[in-house]
Amino acid sequence: MDLDEFRRSLDDWLDQNEHDLRADPAAKDTLDDQMAQLAKVKRLTYEAGFMRRGWPERVGGLGGSSLLRAYLGEALTSRGLVEPGIYSLTEVLAPTMIDYARPELAATMVPRLLRGDETWCQGFSEPGTGSNLASLSCRATRTEDGWSVTGQKVWTSLAQYADRCVLLTRTGDADSAHRGITALFVDMDSPGIVVRPIETMHGAPEFSEVFFDGVVVPFERTLGEEGQGWSVAMDLLPYERSTALWHRAAYLQQRLGSLLQAAPPGELEPADVGEVAQLLYALRARSRSTQRRLAAGERLGPETSIDKVLVATAEQAVFDLVADGLATGVAVGDDPASERWRREFLYSRAATIYGGTAEIQRNIIARRLLDLGSDR
Repeated sequence: MDLDEFRRSLDDWLDQNEHDLRADPAAKDTLDDQMAQLAKVKRLTYEAGFMRRGWPERVGGLGGSSLLRAYLGEALTSRGLVEPGIYSLTEVLAPTMIDYARPELAATMVPRLLRGDETWCQGFSEPGTGSNLASLSCRATRTEDGWSVTGQKVWTSLAQYADRCVLLTRTGDADSAHRGITALFVDMDSPGIVVRPIETMHGAPEFSEVFFDGVVVPFERTLGEEGQGWSVAMDLLPYERSTALWHRAAYLQQRLGSLLQAAPPGELEPADVGEVAQLLYALRARSRSTQRRLAAGERLGPETSIDKVLVATAEQAVFDLVADGLATGVAVGDDPASERWRREFLYSRAATIYGGTAEIQRNIIARRLLDLGSDR
């Protein structure tokens, strides 16, 4: 099935089934509600075959270009059926699982994620390591029963909902940095795991700190080979800055349209609207190019840092415009619409931090793409 045929088929199906796909009117748009809605939409689109398009047949997919997956996320986001951040975690974690897990493990686990039966999380960041992922200290030690994992992760998205975790651990000497890291696929109900949600400034416990105390992980749950964890991480991170950002751009486009409808006449300066529209256009043009490269089988790398800088800039610009056009509502409004705008505005402040800070992304662009030398 090519993209045009998929687009027509999906759009027709969404038109016919949108009522069933919509969230329960009684839902209050909490994170619990968003997670329940995500599971429902994934199940229905999986059963209809759309969620399986663009994924390899060996993991329960129906084959086809990754562009099919990109358009599915765009369509669901544009219609407001899913929250893009939590929806896109599938695009971040499943491709690397397919690339590095044992074939039988990927064939068992990936359909559960696509179907909405499970949620997975990404255990990378640690307290005190900042953006230096290579300095992680969560350690996995070989035992007769498997790996024994002890340590802590933080800023782990959706950990309190997660059934599995793609976890980076230290298995070699700390001085070996990249070569001493191993990736594991961990069951989150294993004894020894404690999850403590962290409430963010926009009022949702989206992140958690996760503690591992002698957690046993079977050796067959190793992703790739021992010591190959850095390669797993470098495979995963570009997905975090490719299809996931395409979905984010669709969401920002939809929210800009909603703002233009909601803002009182005269509250928005046409020049400001035009500038934000240009930033969004640049983001979507760049992200479209990245999607095409991914679909062509090209390996993504440090150039996706450009996509990350663009999405952070566009997101903050959109919600700065929201603050201009809906100032009173964003500041003190207590109706559901105002509360949503306020949450989104506060969340946008973190756009230059999550997924790699803007400063780090610009350093990557300068050193690895423009060959401007070390930042020291």
